[in-house]
Amino acid sequence: MASYNRTQRIGEEIRKVVSAMLISGIKDYRINSLISVTDVEVTSDLSYAYVYVSILGGNKESSMAGLKSACGYIRKEVGKNVKLRHTPEIIFKLDDSIEKGMYMENLIKKVNQESEKNDKSSDEETQGE
Repeated sequence: MASYNRTQRIGEEIRKVVSAMLISGIKDYRINSLISVTDVEVTSDLSYAYVYVSILGGNKESSMAGLKSACGYIRKEVGKNVKLRHTPEIIFKLDDSIEKGMYMENLIKKVNQESEKNDKSSDEETQGE
């Protein structure tokens, strides 16, 4: 149980450092869209940190390539800011759950609008009788 809490705490610290770097610290022309860190999972042996990012706007493949090329620099900065004997290897993974959520929300809105239209038309038919 203690190991789980430690990895979770370290993941949160890594998330803060990487998020701050995405705002101001990475100067790569490929990273030109809105990127947010949605989650960080650290393996129990602290050798890998999987950083899940959401990319809105811009070219996702290009942004991911920019992030992957900056992994060494990001790892160095994480090592400076998170006090560990061994800094985990940073691995970026694309998280499209926000886009999927927006898509589902739009579908629900569309269904609700169609339902309201059908309700109004059925109300008008019953009043006309």
